[in-house]
Order: sequence, then structure tokens, then C-alpha cells
Amino acid sequence: QVQLVESGGGLVEAGGSLRLSCAFSGGSFSTYTMAWVRQAPGKEREFVAGIIWTGASTVYADAVKGRFTITRDTAANSVYLQMNSLKPEDTAVYYCGAGFRLPISPITNANRYGYWGQGTQVTVSS
Repeated sequence: QVQLVESGGGLVEAGGSLRLSCAFSGGSFSTYTMAWVRQAPGKEREFVAGIIWTGASTVYADAVKGRFTITRDTAANSVYLQMNSLKPEDTAVYYCGAGFRLPISPITNANRYGYWGQGTQVTVSS
């Protein structure tokens, strides 16, 4: 059974940076497309970034493009989200998801991911 554990969240001032990590276990990491989504209080879950299982392609939400970077490390069975120039509107619980050999076209569809972590809180103060 695939398990995902996020870490790295916290409180940061606007303009600051955080790096989220997601540790993958219980399966073959190299066969899973990975993504980060977030959910703020009273709002719907929102796709943030995704990286295809081959590592060849990444996709970002317009709201984070140019500020966030998703990477994966097969040796560490981990995926990361480097978040720079953080804004108060980035405040949310961030979740890591895994989808088995999910192709690029549905990568933004959170319903296509079979596994999710417990989330990590990111709070950006103004």
C-alpha cells in the first residue's frame, strides 16, 4: 500500500520561501505521477503542480507559475515543492498525491490520483 508523508510546512512572511517534501513508500516510486494540491479554509481543493512519472514533464497552476518548482528524486523516493516569493493567498494545507502511470493530460485532475498524504500546513503572513 502506497503511503505518502508530507513535511516542511510552517509559518513564513510574505516574500519568503519554503520547501515541502513528500516521502513515498509502499510501491515503485518511478511508476507514479506525483502532484501537489492545496486547500484553503472555505475553498475547494486546488491543483498546484505535478510531475509526470517519467520525470520528463511538469505542470503548474497559473497562480504559482514562476514561483514554485516541483522536482522528484528517485533515489530518495521523494517529491519536493520549492515555494518562493510566497504570498498570503498561498496559505493552505498542502497535500501530496500519487497516481500510477498517470499521463500528462489528466495531471491536473485530483480525482485521478489514488493516494494522498495527510497534508502539511503552510501559513504566509502579510
